[in-house]
Amino acid sequence: MSQGNPYRDSYQSRMNMNPIRISAAALALAALLAASPALAWWNGDWSSRQSVTLDAGAKGANLKADLENVPVLIRLHSGNFDFLSANPDGSDLRFVAGDDKTPLKFYIEKFDPVNQLAVIWVQVPKLAAGKANTIWLYSGNDKAAAAGDAKAVFDAHQIAVYDFAQAGLPKDVTANANNASASSASQDANAIIGAGARFNGSQDIQVPASASLGIPSGGQFTWSAWIKPAAAGQNAVLLSRGDLSVGLDAAGVYAKQGAVTLQAPLGSGGWHQVALTAGPAGYTLYVDGTAAATAPGSVAALSVPLTLGANAQGSEGYQGDMDEVELSNVARPADWIALAAKGQGPESAFIQVGQAQSSDSGGEASYFGTILRSVTLDGWVVIGLLAVMSAISWVVMVSKGLVIGRMQKDNERFMASFRQLAANPGALDRDEAGDEGDAQVSEFSKALFGQHDHYQSSPIYRIYHVGVQELKHRFGTADPRQLANKTLTPQAIDAIRAALDGSLVRENQKINSLMVLLTIAISGGPFLGLLGTVVGVMITFAAIAATGDVNVNAIAPGIAAALVATVAGLAVAIPALFGYNYLVSRAKDISADMHVFVDEFIGRIAETYAATVQAAPQLAAVRNH
Repeated sequence: MSQGNPYRDSYQSRMNMNPIRISAAALALAALLAASPALAWWNGDWSSRQSVTLDAGAKGANLKADLENVPVLIRLHSGNFDFLSANPDGSDLRFVAGDDKTPLKFYIEKFDPVNQLAVIWVQVPKLAAGKANTIWLYSGNDKAAAAGDAKAVFDAHQIAVYDFAQAGLPKDVTANANNASASSASQDANAIIGAGARFNGSQDIQVPASASLGIPSGGQFTWSAWIKPAAAGQNAVLLSRGDLSVGLDAAGVYAKQGAVTLQAPLGSGGWHQVALTAGPAGYTLYVDGTAAATAPGSVAALSVPLTLGANAQGSEGYQGDMDEVELSNVARPADWIALAAKGQGPESAFIQVGQAQSSDSGGEASYFGTILRSVTLDGWVVIGLLAVMSAISWVVMVSKGLVIGRMQKDNERFMASFRQLAANPGALDRDEAGDEGDAQVSEFSKALFGQHDHYQSSPIYRIYHVGVQELKHRFGTADPRQLANKTLTPQAIDAIRAALDGSLVRENQKINSLMVLLTIAISGGPFLGLLGTVVGVMITFAAIAATGDVNVNAIAPGIAAALVATVAGLAVAIPALFGYNYLVSRAKDISADMHVFVDEFIGRIAETYAATVQAAPQLAAVRNH
């Protein structure tokens, strides 16, 4: 009895198990895909959604600890959002957590569909440190009512937030309603986030004391603001409240309360975020999200009004812009301050808005769909002009191709018949009535519908017809059969040649008519497309400058959409170039055939009708002179 081969048995066992393993893997993969939130759809009434990636990793905010209930700023513009697919007031916008089930609280600070700009705040329940977090932006429901709620976006510790979005007295957008009681500052419509406040050195904003604004002795607080000083090195007060003050001096930015003083340098030019936290761990002064100075100390009670832009006596006023002033009754962690500086700044790498997805497909839209949605109005105007130009060039190419094709066929048929003639070169000509009747039909119609009896599509025949009519005129007969045994002088033959040459020129003009439209498409199409691209790029960069969102995801869609105009211009010019060269080459062949025929026909006329010249008497007369 032979023993089995253990390697063979093991191989067979593995082969027998493969179908089971494959089936199990397939089921597991199907279950994973079915449970994947990327394939879910929060609500079928919304037709479009986009992923919003919040990168808390090293390339983004670089958070070291998780944050909860943090307000996140999301900027939308023509490069990452299709404003035409949303309601004019943004009322159909919704934000959903990464599970694609849980709606998130948000409010719209600015939504401008004309300039295609939007500034939106979303409260993220938990932002995991060190990795990418995903939420969903839904749009595309014209029946949806506005759902934004500013009071719900900020947590209970946020006791005052001023975004200066509304004209008049600055309003606190939190539920505490700590609105300003007086303000002489003007509104800056183009601040770093949305609108801001502008101070000229004698202006301020005053906020009265309230229970929610009070900070007890030994308590905690956080104050932060974006500032853009009009000049470096000025001595100015940004915040004044009792013995607490935050301001600017020649050394940079400072903060004082009682015996506690903090000093830190401030970069020159542009916007900077300044924040001050105080609590059991002491005071920390932040500049652009980085802890720049610390000092021990205990918080003194704060229950008096606060002033922005100048101190209580009105001296040492601030000159410059201010935006997004926030006050909390807790000492926010360093990651919170860093996130605000990196996530709200003009060059944020923290937020990336993905491509739009359709509820019909349930997946990513094509790149071309994303690009076309990003095309601006001026781009569509250029593309529309190019579409008209393309349609005209195609009509010219098709019609000319049919006409020239019929011309060549009828030329061949006519020449085959003409070369069979012997005694009478005019025998192939029809009467004028028939010619005029056919002449009333366009060349394109005759080529398309076959109305080309007796070679009426042949330009050579029409030249032939002109020559025969010249013969009839000189011989005084309309019957081609009566042209035999007639004679012509050399001058008459030259006159007939001149008539044939004139007819040839006119036939060439007919063949080349409308060809100029193709040359316009060839030369003008790319330039028109380039114009659309340049204007589109200008608008893209203008939108980025206005929103402050400078990253490749913000720039790429707008640039790609701008390049659509150039692609459209090339799509017009390239077929027109090929068609033009092809038609010109065939037209040259027909023109060459016409020149050859003119010489051949004149030779046939001279051979048949030339008068006999008595040369001897003429030579004698010349000699006698």
